[in-house]
Amino acid sequence: MKSNIVNFSDFEKIDIRLGTIIYAENYDKLKKPSILLKIDFGNELGIKKSSAQLRKNYKSKDLINKQIIAVVNFQPKQIGNIISEVLVLGLPDLLNEPILVSPSIKLKNGVKLY
Repeated sequence: MKSNIVNFSDFEKIDIRLGTIIYAENYDKLKKPSILLKIDFGNELGIKKSSAQLRKNYKSKDLINKQIIAVVNFQPKQIGNIISEVLVLGLPDLLNEPILVSPSIKLKNGVKLY
């Protein structure tokens, strides 16, 4: 598989930050069952909402206080009757289900990926 080449300046436009999940609830009103998330990105960005199809690998209650990374500067996206404000990042497991990208040690909310 060949990757598209982008300039480093293009990468710099994407704002990827660390946040802590402070609320997670199963959401069944979409085509694919999802989890509605509220994520604290610190004082500068505050709390943002997202919807993610994580239920194959996570229980809502186990996501509380988990630190994750997300793209925070995409346009908000309408998903069903939810506005997703950030794109939570993950990697596919062997069944192509998302595994959240998370630091191995606790860091300050809002820190930017570089």
